Amino acid sequence: MTKPLIGILTYRNGTRFAEAAYFRALIRHGRRLGADVFLFSPRDVNTARQEVNGFVPDVRKGWKEKRFRWPDVVIDRYRWYPLAKHDDYLPFRRRELFRYASSRFANKWRVYHVLAADETARRWLPEARIYSRRNVAYMLKAYGNVYIKPTHGSGGRSIVKLERRKNGYAFLGRTRLQGKRVLILPTLPALLRRLDRWVEREKQGNEAFFVQQGLHLELLPGRHVDMRLLIQKDGEGIWRVTGMGARIGDVKSSTTNLHGGGSAVSAAGFLLERFGEEKAEMIVRECMRLARRIVDVLEHHYGPMMEFGIDIGVDVAGNVWLIEVNPKPGREIFRKIGQMERYRLAMQRPLEYALYLARTEEHGTDHPAVQGEVDDGEDAAERMAAELEKLMQDPTA
Repeated sequence: MTKPLIGILTYRNGTRFAEAAYFRALIRHGRRLGADVFLFSPRDVNTARQEVNGFVPDVRKGWKEKRFRWPDVVIDRYRWYPLAKHDDYLPFRRRELFRYASSRFANKWRVYHVLAADETARRWLPEARIYSRRNVAYMLKAYGNVYIKPTHGSGGRSIVKLERRKNGYAFLGRTRLQGKRVLILPTLPALLRRLDRWVEREKQGNEAFFVQQGLHLELLPGRHVDMRLLIQKDGEGIWRVTGMGARIGDVKSSTTNLHGGGSAVSAAGFLLERFGEEKAEMIVRECMRLARRIVDVLEHHYGPMMEFGIDIGVDVAGNVWLIEVNPKPGREIFRKIGQMERYRLAMQRPLEYALYLARTEEHGTDHPAVQGEVDDGEDAAERMAAELEKLMQDPTA
């Protein structure tokens, strides 16, 4: 019997891959699940012969090239930027040559407008406006602090936090290469000039930037804290919350991302310590409601998806905010906080879902879950509540 074949679409430079360690782990997990998994880029596809020149780990080192038949399902992990080296991705993806585990998605600015159009989702959204000097000045006056973000990108790169202070304006930035920039500008015009230079230098190709309302997320002195919730489809095509962790930003950092020097702790333990049991449980349940609604809205607009990393802000008053949604998330946070079973599950679920799609394709069926069935989130909320209760009884647990 032929094994299911899963392709991973990604960018490559020769035989170098940006997420090499993650891809190796996916291939190992695929093997355990009885599937063959390989990597490929748009230029590796031969449509005339219905073949793909793929890549798998070499037993010695690096990657070796191998010819594969047409994959049953493709997982898209291509991180696109508006640069010449990525010119072939969008035309290729629009052709829909394969059965993809996720539909085509959009940049952060477009996603914001999709969510803002939904009455329920809107209540979790900080205000956002396209980048301009006028909008920066308006938002700073309204909120006292704002974020400047690129419409593409991940890992907290190219993000600036601006704060209005007594002695001027603080500029806390993180470059594309994860370098930190900390400045105090004496006047608003000086700040806006400096910001224009930053945006011009940091933008990739013709990408745009936007201004987002700043939130009071200093749940620890001098540090920002946010939550990363991972929600994924399982082997039956149903959305499940895999887990949630808390990310703590570095001192004077504009972001909490682990790539940028942030650290991670248990979300349940952190929220319990900061807010107490009753409030922490309310926050957890609100995070679950947010995740369920966001998934429902985005699938309705874009089509079936496979997973989302949802970044959630909890402000000093315990209010819950949606910071952003990532359709190609990392899962290292669970390993960082020692939740190895959740880490394993986070690695395995995309493959289980891809195998589910392969089965439904083979039998000519399309389970309604593929169109967006979501569990009620109570299981995940109950697990978090149980963690909170356990920590109340034994803080060392």
